[in-house]
Amino acid sequence: MKRKLLFAAALSLLSLAASAAFPDKAITIVAPFPAGSTSDLIPRLVAPLVSKQLGVPVVVQNQAGANGSLGAAAVARATPDGHTVLLGTTGVLAINQWIYAKPQYLPERDFAPIINAASTPNLLVVNPAVKANTMKELVAQSKAEPGRLSYASAGNGSTSHLCGETLKHTAGADVVHVPYKGPAPAAQDLLGGSVLMMCDNLSNVINYVRQGQLKAIAVTGPTRSPMLPNVPTSTEAGYPEVQAGIWYGFVAPAGTPKEAIDKLNAAIAQALRDPAVKTRLDTLGLSVVADKPEAFKQFIAQESARLKKVVDASGARVD
Repeated sequence: MKRKLLFAAALSLLSLAASAAFPDKAITIVAPFPAGSTSDLIPRLVAPLVSKQLGVPVVVQNQAGANGSLGAAAVARATPDGHTVLLGTTGVLAINQWIYAKPQYLPERDFAPIINAASTPNLLVVNPAVKANTMKELVAQSKAEPGRLSYASAGNGSTSHLCGETLKHTAGADVVHVPYKGPAPAAQDLLGGSVLMMCDNLSNVINYVRQGQLKAIAVTGPTRSPMLPNVPTSTEAGYPEVQAGIWYGFVAPAGTPKEAIDKLNAAIAQALRDPAVKTRLDTLGLSVVADKPEAFKQFIAQESARLKKVVDASGARVD
């Protein structure tokens, strides 16, 4: 018995020593979508500041595919020592498990929440070739021209996918889903006219709207965006059921020591509050959250439960 107690004490000391030493090598932040999207921008904005605070290199690695599932699954399998971190989105942490028949990971089981970084509503946008200027006109056009209006998404199970499916099921819109491997390639095809509409997060498409390359139809959030004060909400437009937004948070593999999680939380929170970083996020319509690990854990659980109902109501599934 005495030998077992000594062994347990030795393990505890080793664990404490490892935690105290964190970080002792480069930290990798996995962005599970292609370069060019907000899920890629946020980690690249904070990485240099986190590196400076923690004294080790911080590298951002894109690992796209299956609406973020490939990158997320890779991080879930990584050594839980705090040196591998995932930038998770609403889809990655609260939707994929409900929409995929065989999910590659389970967020609440496989990840240790670090911090909810920022959030933004979605924005329903169309290619300027589309005649409609309101949601009602868009729905009417889809019914008058069945099968013609295609909507792009960042991938099966993304908020842009669920937004389109909700419009289809609640308003009877005749729209065709075209999934992409991330929001950036989806936006490029929307600009080119290969697809005609998208309900993506505001931060990804607002600059295209400002430049007149895309036409904003509605904000799919509870309030109008101060970035686009003249664009109505979906509720104001007559479709209150069409609600979609996205949040971006950092998580580590389950089992990562609390000391490492707390150090990462403090470093990322400080980086998010940096004036230059906050200004950049503000210009994209992103609101900084920067909460604590326990608060983010509770938030993920609440969002997962809420979005399961949205998935079930929309009928969206991926085999």
